[in-house]
Amino acid sequence: MGFSLRDLSERSGVSATMLSQVERGGTSPTLAVAEKIAGGLDLSLSQLLRLDEVQHVVLSRAGDHRIRQRGGHRIEELTPPLPGQRADVSSHSLQPGSSTGGVDDTPMHEPGSRETAVVLEGELVLVFEGERHLLSTGDSVTFDADLPHHFENESDEPVEFVAVIAAGLRRG
Repeated sequence: MGFSLRDLSERSGVSATMLSQVERGGTSPTLAVAEKIAGGLDLSLSQLLRLDEVQHVVLSRAGDHRIRQRGGHRIEELTPPLPGQRADVSSHSLQPGSSTGGVDDTPMHEPGSRETAVVLEGELVLVFEGERHLLSTGDSVTFDADLPHHFENESDEPVEFVAVIAAGLRRG
């Protein structure tokens, strides 16, 4: 869902160490811990445990999207928070001079993930493993999302883009 371990720890009240062990399969959480994790992810326990997967169509209405803001970066999650989902779509707005995370932040995506970003309006810079790539309105880019990267807005105008993150696609 795009949360770092630290973010989820703060949201759920479960230590980052415990979350890491659960994520790697090193331990199984108690029901109480699983319920806290589900709450931190804005899911019910049954959604987290995938007990209610009877719906074949899940609508995500504009007024129900999860929105996060960090500095000059606004993120709107366009896809619903479904357990086991292998792709997420989000809309991003970057104000002039802002970026999507710090230069030294570790990637928040699982190993093998790929990201595709499409610039809807403005100029966007992708910094991927230290190399800069300038993207303009209508341009798109696909890259290995589990490697160091972030986006920057170096222009005087806001930039709007959509990102699609597909989990676990890359092999080797």
